[in-house]
Amino acid sequence: MDDAKLERIPRQLDWNLLRTFMVIVQEGSITRAANRLLLKQPTVSSALKRLEVQLDRQLIERGGGAFRVTEAGELLYRECVDIYGNISRLSVLLRDVREEITGHVKIASASHVVCPFYDETLADVHARHPGITYSIEVDTSAEVQRAVLQKTASLGLGLVHERHPQLSYDLMFREHFGFFCGPRHRLFRRRGLQLADLRSESFVSFKTDQISDALRPVALLRAQENLADRIIATSSHLEEVRRMIVAGIGIGVLPIHAVERDVRDGLLWRLPPYEAPPAIDIYLIANPATPFNRAEQTVLDALRRRLAEIPESQRTYA
Repeated sequence: MDDAKLERIPRQLDWNLLRTFMVIVQEGSITRAANRLLLKQPTVSSALKRLEVQLDRQLIERGGGAFRVTEAGELLYRECVDIYGNISRLSVLLRDVREEITGHVKIASASHVVCPFYDETLADVHARHPGITYSIEVDTSAEVQRAVLQKTASLGLGLVHERHPQLSYDLMFREHFGFFCGPRHRLFRRRGLQLADLRSESFVSFKTDQISDALRPVALLRAQENLADRIIATSSHLEEVRRMIVAGIGIGVLPIHAVERDVRDGLLWRLPPYEAPPAIDIYLIANPATPFNRAEQTVLDALRRRLAEIPESQRTYA
């Protein structure tokens, strides 16, 4: 590509083409990208081709069932993610700046994060700055990280399997997972059980309950004890996993501290192992490249102060 063409790129590039390309890479398929964008496949294919013509570079190798992002495509994708994040935050940054701290904070969170000092911090910030507004979106931990990376969320709370080099991670708390069953299950209220007593049971599980994913310690325990073969129901949301366990569809793992009331109320029954249950860490996730508004910075700073004040031992829930 000659110098004249290179100079014209900033003036001629269509953001819609860049956004379409970004979604194609994220979905790993033109067909899936078309479904996500609510467009027809030929439209998405045509957009990719126009972008490649404008840039005079092949961005994706495709054909014969192959799909590979080229080196030029990888470079462009990283830039697209950053551009998308900045564009999506324009409305946040253009809010009126006043002496009183106002603004909106969007938190992406894994389901059922039970953390008393997190609740207390939000309450304290609200008492000092009632003009701050909030929205909390619940999703899988992978989507939480993606939202923070793309700057569509102010900050995130979730499990972390692989850390992204562009994000920061502060350990919020450590929770331990135990096996539970519901009132209709044959093991309910039975005492003196061993892990071997669970081997013939059907399991309800999280989609991330894989050795290669965020609930790796749980998956390893199931594999070591030969408990891995009969998973009959899964969900990404803790509330739905709990629902299926209580209903008697199968036994499953839940954060022990998060379901203490259910155990007291007779909705759940704790099963082995009773000692050294699998531990999972929950992180506060932020993007240092995000241009925070005053409200977002206030909430993030408040949470980090609390983390610095509370010893890690007091943020470990048995």
